Parts: sequence; C-alpha cells; structure tokens
Amino acid sequence: MADRALDPHAGGPVLHSGRAVAAARLAVILVHGRGGSAADILQLSEQFHTNDVAYLAPQAANHSWYPRSFLAPFDENEPGLSSALKVLTTLIDMLETQSVSRERIMLLGFSQGACLSLEYAARHAGRYAGVVGLSGGVIGPGNTPRGYPGSMNGTPVFLGCSDVDPHIPVERVRESGTVFKTLGATVDERIYAGMGHTIHREEVDAVAGLLKQR
Repeated sequence: MADRALDPHAGGPVLHSGRAVAAARLAVILVHGRGGSAADILQLSEQFHTNDVAYLAPQAANHSWYPRSFLAPFDENEPGLSSALKVLTTLIDMLETQSVSRERIMLLGFSQGACLSLEYAARHAGRYAGVVGLSGGVIGPGNTPRGYPGSMNGTPVFLGCSDVDPHIPVERVRESGTVFKTLGATVDERIYAGMGHTIHREEVDAVAGLLKQR
C-alpha cells in the first residue's frame, strides 16, 4: 500500500461515464481543477454529445492536485505534483492494457487539471488523440527549462484561456503553445477577451469537434 504522505493521490477513485472502455472509439481522461471534483468535470462530457467515447475522471485527494500555484518552484508542490502525474501514468497504462493505444487517448483538464494535463503531455510526448488545456499552462516558475524530449507527432493541442484570468497569466498560455509547437504538435490557441476563469462555449464546441474528427 502506498504511503499517502508521499503519494497522496494513490488509489483515489476514478469515475467513468460514456461507452465502456473495451467498446469505445476513444478514451478521454478528464482532470478537474483545484476545489473541483471528478464528478464535476465528468458532467462536461455531456456537452460533447458523443455515444462512442469512454470518459474517465480521477479524483484528487482533498480536491487539489498540488498545494501551491502552478507557477511556484516545483519542490513547493511536492509530493502532490509527482503523485498527480503518476495518476495519469497509471490511467494511460491501464487503458493501453485494454488495447486503447495512446493515439486513441485524449487528455483534457480545466484550471489546475489543465496545468497537470499539459505538463504530463509535455513530459510524455507522443501521438495522442488530443491534449486540451482549458485555462492552464505548463507548470513551473518562469525560468523553467522547456527542452522536453520526444515528439507529439502532430497531436492536436487546444489551449483556451482568458486574457485576464486571475490565476493563469496569458504569457504562460502562449509559452505553452510554443512548447507544444516545438514538440511537433498542431496547436489551436484561443485567447478570450475579458472572459475570466471559466469555460467558454466555443471551447466546448472545439473539443466536440476534435472528438468527432479523431
């Protein structure tokens, strides 16, 4: 059994909706934000209007994947950050053992969950069905080296955020777009004037379009 002090998210619940994994065309891992829940973000899937996609939503311990801002030094967000990244690794490994290849897996997160999803994808570059960061960016302070190895091999990456988000500097969203372009992703970056920290209807429609294309 994992030591919860060192691996706080180990063994946490994973909610499921949509098609059974074995019968799904795609699998989407939905990652909630700070203060949110797996149940909350799983409801987002209802707006995509799919009938052949499996949705999986892990739950963070105490509703937070890591304690500080995503802009803080990495060590200040440990052990939560490493534990959270391990949750995504475990889920993707589980899907692959059920014959769902990475090309059929989409990562989608909002807020803290977007930051986690984007950082995971950058650290584990490869061809995914898609990577979606709604109000988020890659993790770490401004001087973080971004020489991630590997290639996204044309993976569609969607980044959506407000220009006045109180938690996510727009400069970090743009830096994240550059990171994924450098890794060989196809990036769709959309900055919304005056939106705040929320999800825009246009973002939902864009994700629905990605799910239909894949």
